[in-house]
Amino acid sequence: MNSKRKKIYEGKAKILYEGPEPGTLIQYFKDDATAFNAQKKAVLEGKGVVNNQISEFIMSRLNGIGVTNHFIKRLNLREQLIREVEIIPLEVVCRNIVAGSMSQRLGIEEGTPLPRSIIEFYYKKDELNDPMVTEEHITAFNWASTQELDDMLAMTVRVNDYLSGMFSAVGITLVDFKIEFGRVWENDFSRVLLADEISPDSCRLWDTTTGEKLDKDRFRRDLGNVIESYTEVARRLGIMKGMPTVIQGGLH
Repeated sequence: MNSKRKKIYEGKAKILYEGPEPGTLIQYFKDDATAFNAQKKAVLEGKGVVNNQISEFIMSRLNGIGVTNHFIKRLNLREQLIREVEIIPLEVVCRNIVAGSMSQRLGIEEGTPLPRSIIEFYYKKDELNDPMVTEEHITAFNWASTQELDDMLAMTVRVNDYLSGMFSAVGITLVDFKIEFGRVWENDFSRVLLADEISPDSCRLWDTTTGEKLDKDRFRRDLGNVIESYTEVARRLGIMKGMPTVIQGGLH
């Protein structure tokens, strides 16, 4: 089926196809897992299905509280209908607890709570390993305007507040997350929308009681049980419909 459609873009974890109407795309979630800028790769059966449902759940709720995003509807186990956006070449990372690269960069023990949430920007450029950049870089090189930066920061804070509460209610601590944004044009004016996905691929999620990792770090650090952990996140959020057969390899 996929070969009959026009492929627009293929990334590490998703493929974008031409949508049924102008201004829309179909976002397909792959089972491919990558880490360390694709130096480590694997195929984890069912990952795309779980991430599709988790991202649908989160994006729908963010739309409901006024955090506008590209999600329109989920089409099937692996695909979503989304709005076509002009991706801003930045990854926005919001950190609540020290982990990952922040721990390595600053020599602060992983798990140290931050006195306040910290938002960082990274330039989306695989060949440069997505370097961290400042707001000065972003405006100087015209990757985003000052107004767009303000909008992205405000939306990131709202996403963090909402997700922190949502995950906390099901016994999960939101350690950090990465999001991306895109522009939509209406005549001569553009506005910023949340884009890409929000899933255990793009969030660090720890069990609040045990500290067990329920996210992509299980793949990065060879901890095993990656799909089981992603599925546990979905189960706690109450979106397990149809998933057990997926994880057993029965559906694709």
